[in-house]
Amino acid sequence: MAGPFRPWRDQMPPAPVRIVRDLRLDLFRGLALLLIFLDHIPSNVVSWVTVRNYGFSDAAEIFIFISGYANAYVYGAVIRRRGLIDAAAWILNRAWQIYLAQIFLFVVYIAEIAYLAGSSAYYTEEANLQIFLQQPDVAMLEALLLKFRPVNLDILPLYVMLMLGFPPFLWLLTRNPTAGLAASVALNALARSLDWNLPAYPTGSWYFNPFAWQLLFVFGAWCALGGAVRLQRFARSPAVLTLAAAYLVFAFLIVMTWHFPQLARLVPGWMAKLLYPIDKSNLDLLRFAHFLALAALVVRFVPRDWRMLASPVLRPLIRVGQHSLEIFGLGIVLAFAGHFATVDIAAGVAMQALVSALGIAAMIGVALLISWYDSIGMPFEIVDEDPEVRRAGRA
Repeated sequence: MAGPFRPWRDQMPPAPVRIVRDLRLDLFRGLALLLIFLDHIPSNVVSWVTVRNYGFSDAAEIFIFISGYANAYVYGAVIRRRGLIDAAAWILNRAWQIYLAQIFLFVVYIAEIAYLAGSSAYYTEEANLQIFLQQPDVAMLEALLLKFRPVNLDILPLYVMLMLGFPPFLWLLTRNPTAGLAASVALNALARSLDWNLPAYPTGSWYFNPFAWQLLFVFGAWCALGGAVRLQRFARSPAVLTLAAAYLVFAFLIVMTWHFPQLARLVPGWMAKLLYPIDKSNLDLLRFAHFLALAALVVRFVPRDWRMLASPVLRPLIRVGQHSLEIFGLGIVLAFAGHFATVDIAAGVAMQALVSALGIAAMIGVALLISWYDSIGMPFEIVDEDPEVRRAGRA
């Protein structure tokens, strides 16, 4: 049957769709994971190297955009070769894997805090765990529903929701990319104007509003399905690059007034009214524009055939990006351990630098270990018993 819907067949499954990796995705996703780890250690001097200290956006935008791009890059090929049903099935399977990773990470995170911090009110309040201690049964149920999340455990629930809503967007993007992107823009606008969000527990709403953040995810998918090619000439033009650089400088100057309050008086009142508040939960347009400006420079200076992508120097970072789910979870666990070390073991810049370096080394080491396991393959293969052998055994 032609078209996106393919009937179930009793024959051998079709051959897997071959997809060539774009190592730039792995590189920048790996970079985003390391930056997220550094940002999750409070008062960490090493986090001054991260994006958030010099502009409106941060590593979250990088991670979500690349996730949308990578998923469309993979499942777009699947939907073209094997139809919507197969693509949707694998997308929902991936959403289930991310959900399980979130629940496992939640349990490990709670156990880590209980083991390292005991009943310390400082850590339980900082991690938003008071309600868990008061009503563990209710809090656990709400965690299973993705409504209760300790601090730093917000990105994976967002990722789950984005994947659950991705099949119809992917279908539309493969048929009419402009309509697919327009639908995403419309949903973002409605969410912002009508204050749509999902409820959180015990109060409030999701920190990352999925109805708003889907725009960045779908934009990444749109780029993967041909949008990047259509934009390439525009993005590489001197005028766009100049505008992007100017906006990055403007954002840098504004952010410097956050770090040095004495500079805030240099921002005119009318400009402050236009700028603030810069709403991360609803993917403020200033943050989105800042990410686009960064992306324009990356497209210009990091082509797909960039020689450094094959260098041993960047290979560890690429490996981190290729195992993003596992390494993200590890980074969350290591970030709290690092926070505990810098508060209860030894304060100061030296300890902050040490835990940051050890955490990055651990994340890279685990990524390399997973890659090694993948390279050696399974040492055995389980196959169905031959029907002829089964019948002969019964005779």
